[in-house]
Amino acid sequence: MKPEIIITARGHGDTMTTLQAEFTAHLLHEASDKNAFFRQHAEKVRALATFGPMAVDGKVMDLLPKLEIIANFGVGVDAIKLEDAKTRGIIVTNTPDVLNETVADTALALILNTVRRFPQSEQYLRGGNWAARGAYALTTDIGGKTLGVLGLGRIGEAIAKRAVACGMKIRYHNRRRKDSPYPYDPDPVTLAKNSNVLLVVTPGGPETNKLINAKVLDALGPRGYLVNIARGSVVDEPVLLRYLQEKRIAGAGLDVFVDEPRVPPEFFSLENAVLFPHVGSATVETRKAMGDLQIENLRLHFAGKPVRTRVI
Repeated sequence: MKPEIIITARGHGDTMTTLQAEFTAHLLHEASDKNAFFRQHAEKVRALATFGPMAVDGKVMDLLPKLEIIANFGVGVDAIKLEDAKTRGIIVTNTPDVLNETVADTALALILNTVRRFPQSEQYLRGGNWAARGAYALTTDIGGKTLGVLGLGRIGEAIAKRAVACGMKIRYHNRRRKDSPYPYDPDPVTLAKNSNVLLVVTPGGPETNKLINAKVLDALGPRGYLVNIARGSVVDEPVLLRYLQEKRIAGAGLDVFVDEPRVPPEFFSLENAVLFPHVGSATVETRKAMGDLQIENLRLHFAGKPVRTRVI
């Protein structure tokens, strides 16, 4: 008998195909009555394969008394209540490392596009303005500027390496200082004050909710740029929108938003914002590697072996 699992949302296509082939998979996103769905499968489901932002808390876990493992597609597990899982003896896994380089590439691209305003220059050309109005306005170099990395973990390190190759200087802030060659700042406000570009790479969750607030943006100042590839929840989005509208910071590059995929339309008219639709890890190769790791964790667990990337 194949182990029974629930897939929480429509995810990466090849991963979904493999999960449905190797396990008896029940698709939560196709259920018209989710309560009835959980009741129907409660006594047999042993795993959740999670995709996307659906909250998985103790209430959900208690609907599945046979639940043994939650295998998440992605690094961030802020949608999963880890303490609830821990108290119930449920294993939680994620897919770290396999996406570090791709996300770092995206971050560097977002930094360059935000500071140099490349997307806006392309719109200028496509609108016929080059011929009609002359050359596009000058921007500024990233070389020689200071990149403040808020969250110098594995992805942050990979981004810093790329930024150094572009001539940037690096500073950072973590909850705990680490053995690093880069200067350390004791808090986000100080980091912002010392940076030309503030890059957010922290996990999401209650501890970092609205960590980037008015005080941090004031410290960044009218010549500073904010780039966020972490979670939308880390930034006080209405405050950021106001600071961009009032040009109290120079610009922002955003790959993540609070209520994805619903982005406040006020952002769309801003000339000092570059917006990506959460594409940090969105390559064929990386998404396959993430799916392979999610599947491997499930295979190992059901074979009675330790999983590869256990969060708890």
